Amino acid sequence: MSKSKLQKLAQDFLDYLEIEKGRATNTVANYKFYLKRFFIWADINDPAQISQDMVRNFRLWLNRQKDTNGRPLKKNTQNYHLIALRAFLKYLAKRDIKALAPEKIELAKMPDRQIEFLEGTELETFLTAPETIDQPEIIKLRDKAILETLFSTGLRVSELASLKKEDINLNKDEFTVRGKGSKLRVVFLSNQAKHWIKKYLDSRKDMSQYLFTNHDKANKKRSEKKDDKGLTPRSVQRIVQKYAKIAGITKKITPHVLRHSYATDLLSNGADIRSVQTMLGHSSITTTQIYTHITDKQLREVYKNFHGRKRAGE
Repeated sequence: MSKSKLQKLAQDFLDYLEIEKGRATNTVANYKFYLKRFFIWADINDPAQISQDMVRNFRLWLNRQKDTNGRPLKKNTQNYHLIALRAFLKYLAKRDIKALAPEKIELAKMPDRQIEFLEGTELETFLTAPETIDQPEIIKLRDKAILETLFSTGLRVSELASLKKEDINLNKDEFTVRGKGSKLRVVFLSNQAKHWIKKYLDSRKDMSQYLFTNHDKANKKRSEKKDDKGLTPRSVQRIVQKYAKIAGITKKITPHVLRHSYATDLLSNGADIRSVQTMLGHSSITTTQIYTHITDKQLREVYKNFHGRKRAGE
Protein backbone atom coordinates (compact mmCIF):
# COMPACT_ATOMS: atom_id res chain seq x y z
CA MET A 1 0.00 0.00 0.00
CA SER A 2 1.54 3.29 -1.07
CA LYS A 3 1.64 6.35 1.11
CA SER A 4 -0.77 8.03 -1.31
CA LYS A 5 -3.24 5.21 -0.60
CA LEU A 6 -2.93 5.89 3.15
CA GLN A 7 -3.56 9.56 2.46
CA LYS A 8 -6.57 8.56 0.34
CA LEU A 9 -7.98 6.60 3.30
CA ALA A 10 -7.45 9.63 5.52
CA GLN A 11 -9.27 11.86 3.03
CA ASP A 12 -12.12 9.32 2.78
CA PHE A 13 -12.34 9.46 6.59
CA LEU A 14 -12.46 13.28 6.62
CA ASP A 15 -15.18 13.24 3.94
CA TYR A 16 -17.08 10.71 6.07
CA LEU A 17 -16.85 13.03 9.08
CA GLU A 18 -18.22 15.94 7.06
CA ILE A 19 -20.96 14.16 5.12
CA GLU A 20 -22.06 11.16 7.17
CA LYS A 21 -21.35 12.45 10.68
CA GLY A 22 -22.18 16.10 10.00
CA ARG A 23 -19.08 17.44 11.74
CA ALA A 24 -18.39 21.18 11.50
CA THR A 25 -15.81 22.41 8.97
CA ASN A 26 -13.45 23.51 11.77
CA THR A 27 -13.69 20.07 13.42
CA VAL A 28 -12.80 18.32 10.16
CA ALA A 29 -9.88 20.71 9.64
CA ASN A 30 -8.58 19.96 13.15
CA TYR A 31 -8.79 16.20 12.57
CA LYS A 32 -6.88 16.66 9.32
CA PHE A 33 -4.15 18.59 11.14
CA TYR A 34 -3.77 16.00 13.93
CA LEU A 35 -3.72 13.03 11.56
CA LYS A 36 -1.22 14.71 9.24
CA ARG A 37 1.03 15.35 12.22
CA PHE A 38 0.89 11.68 13.18
CA PHE A 39 1.53 10.44 9.62
CA ILE A 40 4.56 12.72 9.19
CA TRP A 41 5.96 11.62 12.56
CA ALA A 42 5.29 7.89 11.98
CA ASP A 43 6.49 7.85 8.35
CA ILE A 44 4.38 4.78 7.49
CA ASN A 45 2.85 3.46 4.27
CA ASP A 46 0.21 1.10 5.63
CA PRO A 47 -2.29 1.54 8.51
CA ALA A 48 -1.47 -2.04 9.52
CA GLN A 49 1.92 -0.69 10.63
CA ILE A 50 0.30 1.31 13.44
CA SER A 51 1.06 -0.49 16.70
CA GLN A 52 0.63 0.16 20.41
CA ASP A 53 4.36 0.79 20.73
CA MET A 54 4.17 3.35 17.92
CA VAL A 55 1.27 5.14 19.61
CA ARG A 56 3.10 5.08 22.94
CA ASN A 57 6.19 6.64 21.33
CA PHE A 58 4.00 9.22 19.61
CA ARG A 59 2.53 10.16 23.00
CA LEU A 60 6.03 10.58 24.39
CA TRP A 61 6.94 12.78 21.42
CA LEU A 62 3.82 14.91 21.91
CA ASN A 63 4.54 15.27 25.61
CA ARG A 64 7.94 16.74 24.78
CA GLN A 65 6.69 19.24 22.20
CA LYS A 66 6.31 22.97 22.88
CA ASP A 67 3.52 25.31 21.85
CA THR A 68 4.05 28.66 20.13
CA ASN A 69 4.80 30.23 23.52
CA GLY A 70 7.51 27.69 24.31
CA ARG A 71 5.39 25.83 26.87
CA PRO A 72 4.70 22.07 26.87
CA LEU A 73 1.59 21.06 24.93
CA LYS A 74 -1.48 20.95 27.16
CA LYS A 75 -2.81 17.49 28.01
CA ASN A 76 -6.07 18.19 26.22
CA THR A 77 -4.16 19.21 23.06
CA GLN A 78 -2.19 15.96 23.24
CA ASN A 79 -5.45 14.06 23.66
CA TYR A 80 -6.95 15.72 20.57
CA HIS A 81 -4.25 14.02 18.47
CA LEU A 82 -5.12 10.64 19.99
CA ILE A 83 -8.87 11.20 19.62
CA ALA A 84 -8.40 11.95 15.91
CA LEU A 85 -6.24 8.85 15.45
CA ARG A 86 -8.72 6.68 17.35
CA ALA A 87 -11.61 7.97 15.25
CA PHE A 88 -9.63 7.18 12.07
CA LEU A 89 -8.97 3.64 13.32
CA LYS A 90 -12.68 3.18 14.10
CA TYR A 91 -13.45 4.21 10.54
CA LEU A 92 -10.91 1.69 9.19
CA ALA A 93 -12.42 -1.06 11.37
CA LYS A 94 -15.86 -0.23 9.98
CA ARG A 95 -14.43 -0.78 6.48
CA ASP A 96 -12.65 -4.01 7.58
CA ILE A 97 -9.23 -2.52 6.84
CA LYS A 98 -6.51 -4.07 8.97
CA ALA A 99 -5.14 -1.67 11.60
CA LEU A 100 -4.68 -1.30 15.35
CA ALA A 101 -7.93 -1.79 17.29
CA PRO A 102 -9.15 1.73 18.25
CA GLU A 103 -9.90 0.68 21.83
CA LYS A 104 -6.16 0.05 22.32
CA ILE A 105 -5.58 3.81 22.35
CA GLU A 106 -5.85 5.32 25.81
CA LEU A 107 -6.06 9.03 26.44
CA ALA A 108 -3.86 10.89 28.89
CA LYS A 109 -5.50 11.48 32.28
CA MET A 110 -6.73 15.04 32.46
CA PRO A 111 -6.32 17.14 35.60
CA ASP A 112 -9.62 18.21 37.16
CA ARG A 113 -10.94 21.36 35.52
CA GLN A 114 -11.43 24.44 37.65
CA ILE A 115 -14.42 26.23 36.16
CA GLU A 116 -15.48 29.82 36.71
CA PHE A 117 -19.11 30.73 37.25
CA LEU A 118 -21.20 33.58 38.62
CA GLU A 119 -23.81 33.31 41.34
CA GLY A 120 -25.69 35.39 43.87
CA THR A 121 -24.99 39.11 44.09
CA GLU A 122 -22.12 38.87 41.60
CA LEU A 123 -24.43 37.40 38.95
CA GLU A 124 -27.18 39.95 39.60
CA THR A 125 -24.75 42.89 39.42
CA PHE A 126 -23.42 41.58 36.12
CA LEU A 127 -26.87 41.02 34.56
CA THR A 128 -28.04 44.53 35.50
CA ALA A 129 -24.84 46.26 34.33
CA PRO A 130 -26.22 47.34 30.89
CA GLU A 131 -28.90 49.39 32.66
CA THR A 132 -26.39 51.32 34.76
CA ILE A 133 -24.30 53.15 32.15
CA ASP A 134 -24.91 56.04 29.78
CA GLN A 135 -25.27 54.67 26.24
CA PRO A 136 -27.94 54.63 23.48
CA GLU A 137 -31.16 52.93 24.58
CA ILE A 138 -31.04 50.40 21.73
CA ILE A 139 -27.58 49.25 22.87
CA LYS A 140 -28.75 48.95 26.48
CA LEU A 141 -31.72 46.84 25.43
CA ARG A 142 -29.68 44.65 23.08
CA ASP A 143 -26.92 43.99 25.58
CA LYS A 144 -29.34 43.35 28.43
CA ALA A 145 -31.24 40.88 26.21
CA ILE A 146 -27.96 39.14 25.26
CA LEU A 147 -26.86 38.66 28.89
CA GLU A 148 -30.29 37.42 30.00
CA THR A 149 -30.52 35.03 27.03
CA LEU A 150 -27.08 33.56 27.66
CA PHE A 151 -27.88 32.90 31.32
CA SER A 152 -31.41 31.67 30.57
CA THR A 153 -30.44 29.19 27.86
CA GLY A 154 -26.82 28.15 28.39
CA LEU A 155 -26.23 28.69 24.66
CA ARG A 156 -22.73 28.54 23.24
CA VAL A 157 -21.65 31.95 21.91
CA SER A 158 -21.70 30.71 18.29
CA GLU A 159 -25.25 29.41 18.80
CA LEU A 160 -26.42 32.75 20.18
CA ALA A 161 -24.74 34.78 17.42
CA SER A 162 -26.41 32.69 14.69
CA LEU A 163 -29.96 33.10 16.06
CA LYS A 164 -32.44 34.77 13.73
CA LYS A 165 -35.64 36.53 14.73
CA GLU A 166 -37.69 33.77 13.14
CA ASP A 167 -36.06 31.20 15.45
CA ILE A 168 -37.72 32.71 18.52
CA ASN A 169 -41.43 32.66 19.36
CA LEU A 170 -41.94 34.85 22.42
CA ASN A 171 -45.35 33.28 23.00
CA LYS A 172 -43.53 30.09 23.95
CA ASP A 173 -40.96 29.38 26.64
CA GLU A 174 -38.74 27.25 24.41
CA PHE A 175 -37.13 27.03 20.99
CA THR A 176 -34.90 24.63 19.08
CA VAL A 177 -31.24 25.36 18.41
CA ARG A 178 -28.77 23.54 16.16
CA GLY A 179 -25.60 22.91 18.14
CA LYS A 180 -22.32 21.06 17.69
CA GLY A 181 -22.41 18.36 15.02
CA SER A 182 -25.67 19.89 13.74
CA LYS A 183 -27.51 18.28 16.66
CA LEU A 184 -30.86 19.81 17.53
CA ARG A 185 -31.84 20.46 21.13
CA VAL A 186 -34.54 22.37 22.96
CA VAL A 187 -33.56 25.35 25.11
CA PHE A 188 -35.79 27.36 27.42
CA LEU A 189 -36.34 31.08 27.89
CA SER A 190 -36.90 32.59 31.31
CA ASN A 191 -39.54 35.29 31.77
CA GLN A 192 -36.72 37.83 32.17
CA ALA A 193 -35.09 36.80 28.89
CA LYS A 194 -38.42 36.96 27.02
CA HIS A 195 -39.19 40.37 28.52
CA TRP A 196 -35.88 41.92 27.44
CA ILE A 197 -35.82 40.28 23.99
CA LYS A 198 -39.32 41.70 23.35
CA LYS A 199 -38.32 45.19 24.53
CA TYR A 200 -35.25 45.06 22.30
CA LEU A 201 -37.12 43.83 19.21
CA ASP A 202 -39.92 46.36 19.71
CA SER A 203 -37.36 49.18 19.73
CA ARG A 204 -35.63 48.11 16.51
CA LYS A 205 -36.17 49.84 13.19
CA ASP A 206 -33.63 47.89 11.14
CA MET A 207 -34.38 45.13 8.63
CA SER A 208 -31.79 42.65 9.93
CA GLN A 209 -32.97 39.05 10.11
CA TYR A 210 -30.71 38.33 13.08
CA LEU A 211 -31.92 38.37 16.67
CA PHE A 212 -28.88 40.35 17.80
CA THR A 213 -27.25 42.80 15.42
CA ASN A 214 -24.98 45.83 15.16
CA HIS A 215 -26.60 49.24 15.24
CA ASP A 216 -24.14 51.30 13.25
CA LYS A 217 -24.84 52.96 9.89
CA ALA A 218 -22.75 50.43 7.94
CA ASN A 219 -24.81 47.53 9.27
CA LYS A 220 -28.05 49.40 8.54
CA LYS A 221 -27.08 49.49 4.86
CA ARG A 222 -26.14 45.79 4.92
CA SER A 223 -29.42 44.80 6.59
CA GLU A 224 -31.39 46.72 3.97
CA LYS A 225 -29.66 44.59 1.35
CA LYS A 226 -30.46 41.43 3.37
CA ASP A 227 -26.78 40.45 3.52
CA ASP A 228 -26.03 41.37 7.14
CA LYS A 229 -24.37 38.82 9.38
CA GLY A 230 -25.57 39.96 12.79
CA LEU A 231 -23.19 40.11 15.74
CA THR A 232 -20.13 37.88 15.52
CA PRO A 233 -19.19 35.56 18.41
CA ARG A 234 -16.19 37.82 19.03
CA SER A 235 -18.49 40.84 19.34
CA VAL A 236 -20.62 38.99 21.91
CA GLN A 237 -17.46 38.09 23.84
CA ARG A 238 -16.45 41.76 23.95
CA ILE A 239 -19.93 42.73 25.18
CA VAL A 240 -19.73 40.18 28.02
CA GLN A 241 -16.24 41.32 29.01
CA LYS A 242 -17.36 44.97 28.94
CA TYR A 243 -20.11 44.38 31.50
CA ALA A 244 -17.96 42.17 33.69
CA LYS A 245 -15.56 45.11 33.99
CA ILE A 246 -18.44 47.54 34.69
CA ALA A 247 -19.76 45.16 37.37
CA GLY A 248 -16.35 45.18 39.05
CA ILE A 249 -15.70 41.48 38.47
CA THR A 250 -11.96 40.86 38.38
CA LYS A 251 -11.93 37.26 37.14
CA LYS A 252 -12.10 36.62 33.40
CA ILE A 253 -15.74 36.41 32.29
CA THR A 254 -16.67 35.00 28.88
CA PRO A 255 -19.94 33.78 27.34
CA HIS A 256 -18.84 30.28 28.33
CA VAL A 257 -18.69 31.36 31.97
CA LEU A 258 -22.38 32.22 31.65
CA ARG A 259 -22.92 28.71 30.24
CA HIS A 260 -21.16 27.36 33.35
CA SER A 261 -23.32 29.63 35.51
CA TYR A 262 -26.45 28.29 33.83
CA ALA A 263 -25.48 24.68 34.52
CA THR A 264 -24.35 25.45 38.06
CA ASP A 265 -27.64 27.22 38.80
CA LEU A 266 -29.67 24.24 37.53
CA LEU A 267 -27.71 21.68 39.55
CA SER A 268 -27.64 23.72 42.75
CA ASN A 269 -31.43 24.03 42.55
CA GLY A 270 -31.93 20.28 42.29
CA ALA A 271 -31.72 19.40 38.57
CA ASP A 272 -30.22 15.96 37.84
CA ILE A 273 -27.00 15.82 35.85
CA ARG A 274 -28.53 13.79 32.98
CA SER A 275 -31.13 16.51 32.36
CA VAL A 276 -28.43 19.18 32.46
CA GLN A 277 -26.39 17.13 29.97
CA THR A 278 -29.34 17.18 27.56
CA MET A 279 -29.99 20.90 28.01
CA LEU A 280 -26.32 21.75 27.42
CA GLY A 281 -26.17 19.53 24.33
CA HIS A 282 -23.28 17.43 25.62
CA SER A 283 -22.93 14.14 23.74
CA SER A 284 -21.19 12.55 26.74
CA ILE A 285 -22.04 12.69 30.44
CA THR A 286 -18.28 12.92 31.07
CA THR A 287 -18.27 16.48 29.73
CA THR A 288 -21.11 17.47 32.06
CA GLN A 289 -19.29 15.99 35.04
CA ILE A 290 -17.04 19.06 35.24
CA TYR A 291 -19.91 20.38 37.37
CA THR A 292 -19.38 17.79 40.11
CA HIS A 293 -18.38 20.66 42.45
CA ILE A 294 -22.13 21.27 42.70
CA THR A 295 -23.21 17.65 43.10
CA ASP A 296 -20.43 17.16 45.65
CA LYS A 297 -21.81 20.11 47.62
CA GLN A 298 -25.28 18.54 47.53
CA LEU A 299 -23.85 15.22 48.71
CA ARG A 300 -22.31 17.01 51.70
CA GLU A 301 -25.71 18.45 52.55
CA VAL A 302 -27.31 15.00 52.27
CA TYR A 303 -24.62 13.59 54.55
CA LYS A 304 -25.09 16.32 57.16
CA ASN A 305 -28.88 15.98 57.10
CA PHE A 306 -29.19 12.21 57.18
CA HIS A 307 -26.05 10.52 58.51
CA GLY A 308 -26.01 9.54 62.17
CA ARG A 309 -29.28 11.28 63.04
CA LYS A 310 -30.25 8.60 65.60
CA ARG A 311 -27.00 9.24 67.44
CA ALA A 312 -27.60 12.98 67.75
CA GLY A 313 -29.45 12.63 71.05
CA GLU A 314 -27.04 10.15 72.61
